[in-house]
Amino acid sequence: MDFTLTRLANYPGVKGPLLFVILDGVGLYRGHADGFSGNAVDLAQPPHLYHLLKTEHIATKLKAHGTAVGMPSDADQGNSEVGHNAIGAGRVFSQGAALVDKAIETGRLFQGAVWNELVAHARAKKTPLHFIGLISDGNVHSNTRHLFALLNACDKAGIEEVFVHGLLDGRDVPPLSALRYFGDVEDYLWSVRVQGLRDGKIRRYYFASGGGRMITTMDRYEADWRIVERGYNAHALGQGPLFSDALTAIRLLREQTQVDDQYLPPFVIEDPAHPGQPIAPIRDGHGVVFFNFRGDRAMEISRAFVEKDFKGFVRQRWPQVFYAGMMEYDGDTHMPPKYLVEPPAIENTISEYLAHNGITQFACSETQKFGHVTYFWNGNNSAKFDEKTETWQEVPSDKIAFDKAPAMKAHEIAAATIAALKSGTYKFLRINFANGDMVGHTGSLPAAIEAVKTVDVCLGELIAAIDALGGTLVVTADHGNCEQMYAVDKKTGTPVPAAGGGFEPLTSHTLNPVPFVIHGPDTARYALNPAVKEPGLGNIAATLLNLLGYAKPADYLDSLIVL
Repeated sequence: MDFTLTRLANYPGVKGPLLFVILDGVGLYRGHADGFSGNAVDLAQPPHLYHLLKTEHIATKLKAHGTAVGMPSDADQGNSEVGHNAIGAGRVFSQGAALVDKAIETGRLFQGAVWNELVAHARAKKTPLHFIGLISDGNVHSNTRHLFALLNACDKAGIEEVFVHGLLDGRDVPPLSALRYFGDVEDYLWSVRVQGLRDGKIRRYYFASGGGRMITTMDRYEADWRIVERGYNAHALGQGPLFSDALTAIRLLREQTQVDDQYLPPFVIEDPAHPGQPIAPIRDGHGVVFFNFRGDRAMEISRAFVEKDFKGFVRQRWPQVFYAGMMEYDGDTHMPPKYLVEPPAIENTISEYLAHNGITQFACSETQKFGHVTYFWNGNNSAKFDEKTETWQEVPSDKIAFDKAPAMKAHEIAAATIAALKSGTYKFLRINFANGDMVGHTGSLPAAIEAVKTVDVCLGELIAAIDALGGTLVVTADHGNCEQMYAVDKKTGTPVPAAGGGFEPLTSHTLNPVPFVIHGPDTARYALNPAVKEPGLGNIAATLLNLLGYAKPADYLDSLIVL
């Protein structure tokens, strides 16, 4: 592969450093100041961001959801994974949900070697098949329609025992919606059991364990291995409070804890035939499928089941299982080794081009988003392209609820980036402020407002630093979130009232566009590219290359600017 970049004939590139800032989860709700009462961005009135949007010559909106980032339809919200993939790759690839949909629709998933190994193993050994994953249709990490397809295939294949270890969402879907999603799965499991009785077949299809996603199983970037340990102990060891069924567990735990679904503690389902015993701990010889398609929160639990020299926590027992992921979650470490659906092959990212052309790079974020400016940015690969020219700096995230400390590590990220700028070492720098997304997911409007204010203070510091160096700043976001903290009635466009007063919180990502601004000494010579009719995140990489004085590769989407 030839990674040679062609120099622009009419522009040598920005003179100072080029700083690319991703305001994670900061979208624009019908414009950035329309008075919507749940708009944390508008309510924060961030002076630096709003000044850039109002005064800069290049200031526009980008599509950051749906087909613009490889999702199946424009009804699908964007997310940090696909957003950073699109930005870093300069192109749009069919992403997790779309790939799995297609693999199921065509039957390719069930014709694959791994699925047939799982089925053959379960039938020959008369052992259970376990499914672990997020029970919702949020379409960010998983979709229940995929689980239903897998369960149906198990039934048709004659697998006698199937157990679901379900994780509550409340983040990509309404915060108190788990009873609906778990109820749908419970109804399906019940129908399989009943039909089995009618046909004289053994069918033990049950929920086996569960818990809220932010407390159980779905940690990422090694931020808090205790989350994975809780889930592992519930799924594999059957450790946790026992309940007769998943719906009872959810109801009682909500009453006891008074928290949203995503924060419910882990639970275990009791075996109706053996009171006081868990129904289905994962044991030696069993088959296990983690059916989430998104990689970041699937990596650690996969490692806990797969790795012989695992060091994340002390495993009380390590069952030897046939483990498969819905997808390969890390193309660099090949985790997990077995998976059901091939991931998109994302090559030739902007960082790979820059590395091969000797352009020094700096990437920084806190733990919660560090993998997004490295792993996802690099096309789902966790290694640097050039150790000599690339520097990655991770700021450890707090291990407390994000609405309790909405500043998160924004100030530390800004300080590290300013130091990197002043060092004179780096030509291209990329950073991510996680606040708008992570705090937005908590559903707390006051905390989200504080998060936006904090990030804007840091943005002001970065503007001052880049101006002092004669550099150029590019600001955008990977998807919306904190600009719409209330659920909105689709017909009226007004906030949905909550049962106890106020408005129903919206903890998920949104379908709103995101800002895109260029600030620097050369901006007067740039113009928005009229050929780009629907600008999206995939157009950013070519734009950054233009700013560095290079033409885009032939297969990249067009630049947002003309020079």
